[in-house]
Amino acid sequence: MADDPTADLTPRGGMAQRVLRSWWAPRPVVRGLSGMPDRVLLIVLMLAMLITLVAQAPGHARAAQLDPSIPMDARMGGAVLGTIFMMPLLSYAVAGLISVLSRATPWHIDSRRSRVALFWALLAASPATLLAGLVAGLIGPGPELTLTRAIAGAGFFFIWCSGISALARRA
Repeated sequence: MADDPTADLTPRGGMAQRVLRSWWAPRPVVRGLSGMPDRVLLIVLMLAMLITLVAQAPGHARAAQLDPSIPMDARMGGAVLGTIFMMPLLSYAVAGLISVLSRATPWHIDSRRSRVALFWALLAASPATLLAGLVAGLIGPGPELTLTRAIAGAGFFFIWCSGISALARRA
């Protein structure tokens, strides 16, 4: 074990440490998660969706305060429908599509590995998503919100692409 060159690349610690580590070294983290069972992978996706839902609450509360014609309950009901029920279905579809599209490239990724990369990227980007949600609730629309959402989106895209490249295999 001491002479294994990849031993220091294996992520250690719990999920929170892996989420933070994904922001600067996503490839070894995702590679270490590639053996994750499907039931745990579904939990990762649903946890990411739950955090995304919580991140939306401050912005919806602010919007409901400024425009009471649509109450907070209705706003959050729509967010629950979209985030908890529709986004997981869309996530599975996107992961399958990436798997199919990868067949046209020299690098192939099966649908399971594609799901690992996508679902982990959703969870790993959740701290930035929470920050963007706080900015939406406390500051509102403006350059600060645009910046935090851009950071969250860029972080998600970086982690997702790095995960795909870490799990793809040369044909």
